[in-house]
Parts: sequence; structure tokens; C-alpha cells
Amino acid sequence: MEKVNLAEKFSLFTSHWDPKIVGEVNGHHVKLVKFQGPFVWHRHEKEDELFLVHKGRFTMEFRDRRVPVGEGEFIIVPRGMEHRPVAEEEVHVLLFEPSTTLNTGDAESDLTVDEPERI
Repeated sequence: MEKVNLAEKFSLFTSHWDPKIVGEVNGHHVKLVKFQGPFVWHRHEKEDELFLVHKGRFTMEFRDRRVPVGEGEFIIVPRGMEHRPVAEEEVHVLLFEPSTTLNTGDAESDLTVDEPERI
């Protein structure tokens, strides 16, 4: 049982769209990721995802709407819903999702991370 300092963990990497595992809870990963620019359109057929903004802001795009998410806010994307996060400037995000979740879901991409690093 150790506490995790989010600012310290975010300072350990500079890459974008490259999730890092910082904890596990009941078969779910707690991941940190830095966003900048647009991600790929994708969906997760079996997993819901929670995106909590630690620093900055981004827009979660859905095919029918856009939802801005700022510091201290989170959004849950239900399984099966196509989505794409977009960040004009760098944003620091905590993800909470099942350990089986692939970051690009059903879309194979250069941004796909098969095995996230633990930090």
C-alpha cells in the first residue's frame, strides 16, 4: 500500500498517447496518459472507460457531439460508443479501465500500445 503522487508520475514521461500503468484495482488499470492533438476514432466493444483530467483540457468527440472536459472533471465513455479524444494543448489524464482495454480499441494504428509500461 503506497500512495501515488500524480504530478510526480506525470513528470516521468513526455510522450503523448502512450499510457502508463500506475495502479490496479479489481482487474482494472489506473493509467496516466498525456494527450496532444487528435487521437484515432475507435470503440471498445466490452469495456467502459473513465477519463479524469488532472491538468489541462480536452474534447471528447462522438459522432453526434463534442464534450469539453476540464481540470477536475471526468467523462465515462460507455462500451461500444465510438469516440476520439482531441487536445489542442497538452493535457494530463488519468484513465480507469479494465486491464484488457487496448488504447485504440477496434482501430489498429501507429498509436496502439499493446503492453503499457508500469511506472
